[in-house]
Amino acid sequence: MTGTRPPSPAATPTTIASSALPPRVRRVLQNLYDHVATDFIAALNAMLVEFEQQLFKQAEQARSNHLQAQVFVDLRALQKHRTELVPHYMFGLEAELAGIRTPRPAAETASALRLDYQTLTLVEDAVMDQEIVLREVARRHEQRGNAQILMLGQRFGVLARAPAYDADTLPLGPHRLCQVLKEAATCLQLSLDAQLVLYRTFDHKVMQNYSEWAGTVNQFLSREGILPGLVYMPRRVRVQEAIRHPRDAADGTARPLTGWQGAASHWATLTPEQLNAVAGALTGSSTASGARVGTGAAATVAQAGEAPRTSADTAETPGDAAGSFEVLQKLLAIRRGGLQADAQALADAAAQPGGHGTLTQGTGGHPAGPTGPGGRGGAAIPSGPGAGAPRLLPTPDVLDTLRAMQAAPLPARTPEQPRRTVQDLQQAMLAAARAQHGPDATLASADSDTFELLDLLYNEIEREVQHDAPAADMLVRLQVPVVQAALRDRNFFLRAQHPARDLLNTVAESGATWLGEEDVDPQLLQKLHQAVETVVETYEGDETVFEDASREVQQHLQAAARKAELAERRQVEAARGKDRLEIAKQRAAETIESAMAEAKPQKFVQALLSQAWADVLTLTQLRNGETSGEWADALQTTLEIVAATTTAQGANAELAGKIEKSLVQVGYHEDEAAAIARRLSSAEEDEATSRTELTARLKARARLGGQNEVKKKPTQPRTPEEQECYDYLRTLPFGTWFEFTRNQQGDVQRQRLSWFSPVTGNALFVNQRGQRVGEHSLDTLAHLMAKGQAQVVTEDRGRLIDRAWNATLNALRSLTGRRGEAEPAGGAA
Repeated sequence: MTGTRPPSPAATPTTIASSALPPRVRRVLQNLYDHVATDFIAALNAMLVEFEQQLFKQAEQARSNHLQAQVFVDLRALQKHRTELVPHYMFGLEAELAGIRTPRPAAETASALRLDYQTLTLVEDAVMDQEIVLREVARRHEQRGNAQILMLGQRFGVLARAPAYDADTLPLGPHRLCQVLKEAATCLQLSLDAQLVLYRTFDHKVMQNYSEWAGTVNQFLSREGILPGLVYMPRRVRVQEAIRHPRDAADGTARPLTGWQGAASHWATLTPEQLNAVAGALTGSSTASGARVGTGAAATVAQAGEAPRTSADTAETPGDAAGSFEVLQKLLAIRRGGLQADAQALADAAAQPGGHGTLTQGTGGHPAGPTGPGGRGGAAIPSGPGAGAPRLLPTPDVLDTLRAMQAAPLPARTPEQPRRTVQDLQQAMLAAARAQHGPDATLASADSDTFELLDLLYNEIEREVQHDAPAADMLVRLQVPVVQAALRDRNFFLRAQHPARDLLNTVAESGATWLGEEDVDPQLLQKLHQAVETVVETYEGDETVFEDASREVQQHLQAAARKAELAERRQVEAARGKDRLEIAKQRAAETIESAMAEAKPQKFVQALLSQAWADVLTLTQLRNGETSGEWADALQTTLEIVAATTTAQGANAELAGKIEKSLVQVGYHEDEAAAIARRLSSAEEDEATSRTELTARLKARARLGGQNEVKKKPTQPRTPEEQECYDYLRTLPFGTWFEFTRNQQGDVQRQRLSWFSPVTGNALFVNQRGQRVGEHSLDTLAHLMAKGQAQVVTEDRGRLIDRAWNATLNALRSLTGRRGEAEPAGGAA
């Protein structure tokens, strides 16, 4: 590996060998570097090959000769300097390890994003675009490898003789790996667009398996004797914390959702440990432990306040899945007890004199059938004279019956008829099974509970899907395959990345209530319809059928997300331009007010200054900035105008010439510019042009940037709640999704906060396609949040199916909580 080591501050060691670290720490870090260097070099070389192919593809698809020429310039730069990237990156990586005991400035990460709005140069755009892409890459891998990053932070904290590293500063964390790439990529001398392509290629080729790679680094450090007993143990939660209310995100404990549709993070709503905590509290027993207790540092990890592990982070054993499903069964049993108590109370009321019969409601708002063993509704068991002993259907027989129903087409439905529910499907399946196995056939408890949980889940999904959307019919079409998948794998309810669950979520989100008319994607609906039909026609128990069917859908969603990002970037660039114009206009107004602080000209002259001459100052500010000689000349001319119009002296021909020339440059006609210049260069009235005529001309003329000018309402003092929301808004990353209440019925619409100005407070919102849908000031947004008319969408609420599952568990918890409160007084129901 050859190359020139990049310069670095003298206080920061650039090699592990030259660092002033203890011998054992230096040996461990050197061994670690040698261990990971081979993988990094191979991955970076593969990234460069892929990056070059991407550039060739861009050149072929360029929409103009200018863009194609720019891509070829980047290709030549890559071919010239490509051998330098890998050495520079490895030098940077080694410097990260060597400097673990070098104090890092606390504001280093934030300084990259701090914009100097006074210079108003284009550099800030490039910095912002790079940081947005790199931060998104790092954030995604940080989330996927949360458990491994947490343990790496502890181990590097031991090596650094300091508190545990957080994800932002961890030497081998995704954030620092991305920053090392940014610094190393400067040697390639690429344009901004090419750099962004390089960063995305780095994401796909180098960071693709970061979570697994971080696990191997943890294992290596453990073998080297760095916290060998460290294991990840989730934080214990109380019963009331097990299911968090969605509004709790306002306190900043949950990450804001920033991904596009189809790219939301997977969050398992409840882990086995949390479910056991609920069950243990309900039964009065201690919390069942689902995680091993480690030594020393492991307890520190457990108390670090991190989010509980998800099924995406760790593979759950079949025994864990069975135990978790038993907890769900307990919650269902308690729910049935509450429903039966309600039904009995209604029956007793109807039996009273003057009472009226009442039809009790079962799951999902349907009439409750006879109750079988354990109070299980829906699995009706024949009773009465001549009825035989119930015969439990084996799960394979249930699956065979469902497979036969899967091939049958759905019956025709009129618009007034309700769609088939999972409970309807269960009754139809039982009828078909009894026709084949006898009238005494009934479902086993686990199978019946699976149907009931799916019915509850489907009901909650339908609440968040538009009734007339194509997705509603596709969800019904998926019922039979989804039920089969859940019967085959009880972990369906806890495994957030289950293929059937993913497809179900994608279908539901295509018709979600938060989508506007402009968000509907006809091509996506077509691909979803094909995917659903493929599953219905080919599914026979293999999960890969769901995966294969949704792969093309996911590719379409990813392509749509890329298009939305490009459209969003154009909107952000336009918004930044408007913001710079607004800042320049404010600065021009401040300059004129400052110049008139001691002596004020006549009202008409003040009007000319605040309109015509303010346009000159604004354009000078935009083009040249406040540090330029042109701006200094404009300031001096402003002072000369005030002096000339407030003192009795003759016309200043030189000043009039400068004013006229400046006005012509901003678009004024020569005769108008000359008339204004004569009036601004002397305290005497201009006889050649009347004041009335000049005023009429100015009113008829459009101001600089006036076509996009929006009159702002005067801001009112913020209430404490609004101030809290305002402070929270300024901490949000660009790309955060919001839900705005549209009407009194509580319907919401999602919009993405693409960008906001820290100076003016203007915020830009786009829709799912990256199209501008509105602008708000941060004050207005804080006011809406304080009133509950706008709220941040967090990652644990991002996917529709996870929201529905949360609502399902909340419904179960509300009934179990009611029963738990009633027991001390009245005993068990």
